[in-house]
Amino acid sequence: MIIEKIVGNIATIEKRANHVERVYLHSDDLLKRVQRVVTDHGKEIGIRLADKRELLDGDVLYMDDKNMIVISVKEDDVLTIQPFSIQQMGEIAHQLGNRHLPAQFEGNEMIVQYDYLVEELLQQLLIPYKRENRKVKQAFRHIGHSHD
Repeated sequence: MIIEKIVGNIATIEKRANHVERVYLHSDDLLKRVQRVVTDHGKEIGIRLADKRELLDGDVLYMDDKNMIVISVKEDDVLTIQPFSIQQMGEIAHQLGNRHLPAQFEGNEMIVQYDYLVEELLQQLLIPYKRENRKVKQAFRHIGHSHD
């Protein structure tokens, strides 16, 4: 089976099939438009998305009256940063921006992929954080540029 478009997302689809198969992906794999995956029931699927849309946790790859195949994102090793003040947030955001490290935000938390150098920096700046395995909703997008 080749999937060329996303049916929708499990969070917004009203009608659901009785049988749900899952495709477990690392968050980095959400950026790939072409890939071969296997469901938790052993079914091989090719994904070849026609549009430039990225995959998201909960995306429905296939659905009929009885079956649906849904993407589930595996947990990432992340640092969840919880600054006390806007000044701390500015300091760490500046430092991470200089390193071109992508971040995501949920509520009052900044989430970055685990890096021991970032953990040391957070300790030096006395910024509260925790290291955890956490499911992120979208891929960490690395955006680079040169300083020429």
